[in-house]
Amino acid sequence: MCGVACFFEIMMPFSNLPPILANAIEERGYTALTAVQSAVVAPEAAGRDLVVSAQTGSGKTVAFGLAFAETLLRGDEQLPHSSAPLALVIAPTRELALQVSRELTWLYKQAGAWIATCVGGMDPSKERRNLQRGAHIVVGTPGRLRDHLERGALDLSALRVAVLDEADEMLDMGFREDLEEILDATPDNRRTLLFSATMPKPIEALARRYQHDALRISTVGDERGHGDITYQAVTVSPSEIEAAVVNLLRFHEAETAILFCATRDNVRRLHATLQERGFAVVALSGEHSQSERNHALQALRDRRARVCVATDVAARGIDLPSLSLVVHVEIPRDAETLQHRSGRTGRAGKKGTAVIIVPYPRRRRVESMLRGAKIEADWIEAPSRDAIRAQDRERLLGALLQPTEFDEEDRKLAERLLAERSPQDVAAALVRSFRAKLPEPEELIENTPEARREAQKERHRPGFEDVQWFRMDIGRRQNADPRWILPLLCRRGHITRAEVGAIRIGQYETHFQVPTAIADKFAATLLRTATEDDDRGIVNIEPSEGPREAAGGHGGKPARPMVHRAKPNRSGPSQGQPHGKPHGKPYGKAKDGKGKPFGGKGKPGGKFKPKGNKGRPA
Repeated sequence: MCGVACFFEIMMPFSNLPPILANAIEERGYTALTAVQSAVVAPEAAGRDLVVSAQTGSGKTVAFGLAFAETLLRGDEQLPHSSAPLALVIAPTRELALQVSRELTWLYKQAGAWIATCVGGMDPSKERRNLQRGAHIVVGTPGRLRDHLERGALDLSALRVAVLDEADEMLDMGFREDLEEILDATPDNRRTLLFSATMPKPIEALARRYQHDALRISTVGDERGHGDITYQAVTVSPSEIEAAVVNLLRFHEAETAILFCATRDNVRRLHATLQERGFAVVALSGEHSQSERNHALQALRDRRARVCVATDVAARGIDLPSLSLVVHVEIPRDAETLQHRSGRTGRAGKKGTAVIIVPYPRRRRVESMLRGAKIEADWIEAPSRDAIRAQDRERLLGALLQPTEFDEEDRKLAERLLAERSPQDVAAALVRSFRAKLPEPEELIENTPEARREAQKERHRPGFEDVQWFRMDIGRRQNADPRWILPLLCRRGHITRAEVGAIRIGQYETHFQVPTAIADKFAATLLRTATEDDDRGIVNIEPSEGPREAAGGHGGKPARPMVHRAKPNRSGPSQGQPHGKPHGKPYGKAKDGKGKPFGGKGKPGGKFKPKGNKGRPA
């Protein structure tokens, strides 16, 4: 039986929270805590370090705000003035840090908490003044926090609790050294709360180093996808991806939609295309300033824009209650990225739709990704013009037949119209006016086996009928990118770009093709040019059977294994490499002129170990 304790828990769902936080929660409209919020305030979690796995959109921000309440308040109703921060929250991006700051502001308002936010793109001198005035809670990005720490503006000597929000993303973005320097400057007796959607080995290593007797909490469950998200996979010809995007937006007519692209260049191009087609669209990528990003997000909140084109990192921390459609214009790099992207919708009990646009040749890869993520997706065709017009008719009828109050001026104008035109003509003019505001849908080619075969032919490059696959022991974890892989192969193998075929980048390794006719020459040249070790490690290059989906489909004699050792060149950036990346240092993120990675002060990710460790991150 439930008993007296259960009765009080039902009648007073926030009875285990400090009164001032319980009041704030109730005023915010909460009727119950989410699973992760309940778990972090349970008696067994009191006062302990926590490692929490929870999905995006599960209420994590409020969860860690509640988790460190007892550590901050210590029975006091109001927080006393503090010259040094008592709590520190580290987030990977500006948007997420600002969102966390807003959430903690209302949660701790009645406690009299002062909250300082320190993020890139803001005025650092103003942030330093806020820190000097005293703040109970500091929220920031790793690079900016490290900068304030090194300048002496951030005093962590009195810190009681440190929170790492989306720790997996921070490590992927190359912020490991920043995090270590910040945490090393905090007292040993602090609490450390680590929140991460996934728990890869680098996260576990971080937990072992900076936590003591940590409690593991997981609310992910067996069904890794969000229960409130409907997943769809739309197969299209590779040449019709943008047309499919147009038709998906027109078919769903979502209140707010977000489209994910892999690069800022693709964001720029798709944004321009949709703008030209008449969509109210904004863009978010690394090339936009903080002011531009704020204006874009405000336009979405004000409903002046309904579509956002964004990269993965730029969209971190975006919280739009009206977001009901996510479109993966380019296939996510892995199952975790798929879930992070899709988690922008389907929040707080609302329904959402996540659509993956799948070019015909990539279907097997997407099917494998969905199986790994334990996501059931409906495989459908892109909406046709007829389907979109049918939807338009239903939406128009629904809008016009809603109960509406008309004033006298409206009725007089209606009478005049009916005196001039028939009711049918007036209704037809109204329909035309409605349709004139809508972008015209695209005519897509039929999704048939013949069309798919034709698309495969278009994708094939002449001269690559007979190829040799080679393998490099670096992948996405080491920030492998064709933009620097291709120049590296050309420089070391003495071949041209036209002589490099398909490049397949995996999690920890990369495969690429060269024609069989030049494979031996390519191999011998690589051996000749591989003369010096780089201080960051070596890149193994050897013949391969090809990536899993291509195995067995190539010809050519196997060449001897070889090692290409990247040779550093301190003289400056090479032609064709992104943003001043030095010769022979392709690992890590693109850097600016000061040697800092773009988007923050973190160090390049993807550290290397010597040969024998497969080039995986330390």
